[in-house]
Amino acid sequence: MEKLLFTTNTISSKRRCPITMVSLYLPIVKFILALKLGFSKPQLGHLFTLVHGIVLCAGRKNITQIQQAARGDRHLSNTTNFLNHSPWCVNRMQRRRMQFMIEKIRTKRAKRGVVRPIVFLIVDDTCCKKETSTKKMEALSFQYSHEAGKSVWCHCVVTAHVVSEEASYAWDFRSYFREAYCKEHRLSFKSKNDLALEMIEAFPAAADEQVYVLIDSWYTSEKVINACNRKGFHVIAAVKANRLICIQGVTISIDEFATRFVRKSDLRSVTVEGQGTYRVYEYEGPLSEMENVKALLSWKDDYTDASKPQVCLLCTDLSLDSVTIQRYYHVRWNIETGYRYFKELLGFDQYQLLSFEGIRRFWAIQFLTQNYLELQRQEWMKSNKHLTLGDVVYRIRQEFFGQIIVYVYQQALEKKPLFDILTHLKLPA
Repeated sequence: MEKLLFTTNTISSKRRCPITMVSLYLPIVKFILALKLGFSKPQLGHLFTLVHGIVLCAGRKNITQIQQAARGDRHLSNTTNFLNHSPWCVNRMQRRRMQFMIEKIRTKRAKRGVVRPIVFLIVDDTCCKKETSTKKMEALSFQYSHEAGKSVWCHCVVTAHVVSEEASYAWDFRSYFREAYCKEHRLSFKSKNDLALEMIEAFPAAADEQVYVLIDSWYTSEKVINACNRKGFHVIAAVKANRLICIQGVTISIDEFATRFVRKSDLRSVTVEGQGTYRVYEYEGPLSEMENVKALLSWKDDYTDASKPQVCLLCTDLSLDSVTIQRYYHVRWNIETGYRYFKELLGFDQYQLLSFEGIRRFWAIQFLTQNYLELQRQEWMKSNKHLTLGDVVYRIRQEFFGQIIVYVYQQALEKKPLFDILTHLKLPA
């Protein structure tokens, strides 16, 4: 089973014997080459090292540790120069990667003979938190973090995630800057909704694909809904309970309507697989600026009279029933678990680069790494359908370590000096 790329190097010893050593995990190399990024050989070498190191490095992941995990032979300054100054385009990398992944999704779909293809496009944002003592890193500011429940010193990223044919890919990202920062640096200010709009409008949906855009209440605005309508996309989104609905010509907020007029006898019991049972009131009509949508007012816990709904969802596809709407919206959880894998497994927010251009490129490489791991997960799920990204990373690390052991054993059989073996593996003698 060929899993590793081997290179031949000449070691510096009295005998100067050529030794073949483990260099890179071959599937990673094949994946990157298949993207046809147009990189030079040195640039490809840096990219191989970074992706390889991100996967193999356990614990904290700054550039030094990533390079050490990959056992790269380049100086650290060369790697940081590749991220900060080397002439390559992030947008080109993103386009090539996204084109490659969408082709993979459609090829898989064609093999399965899917008649009505459905694609979920999820949009949300996350914060890459830094210590307040970090001052020299570019573009840091105080941003509100939903996870922390307060403002934190961080970079904020609005991201898109695609789920289709049982695959879950980190798709695209945009950096969000506060208005004061944009004025100071003479940048055009774009709100989070504007950035979400850009990614939705850029999504390359095919004519036969039905795209559902899944968003939380922060992004449920008229311009986002209208943009989705223009693209032929449907929206399933959370809405705040203070939004206005129209009941028989009377405008009233959702929470007021629920507490004053909804009774237990008006609710349907809806069971969603994997989520449990909800009590749901279904409404169809105008909602705030939207002319005609379906809204679900849901109670997860036992309903009590005059209580406010715990979850409010809207759906622009009026043909969907309550169970399907809630089941589809649950797919949005993929972006939340994606953030967890990004930060805990791949070190998405653990960079220590000072240049924001370098940070942006590091994020692009992180997205590329996640796509590779998900593609590998899809392949290995044929024998284990419950495989996670964490399982994939663990298996790659185990296979790589096993190949190093095989290499050491082969060198020992050839009676190569232990010092030379350790030197090639960059281990202390």
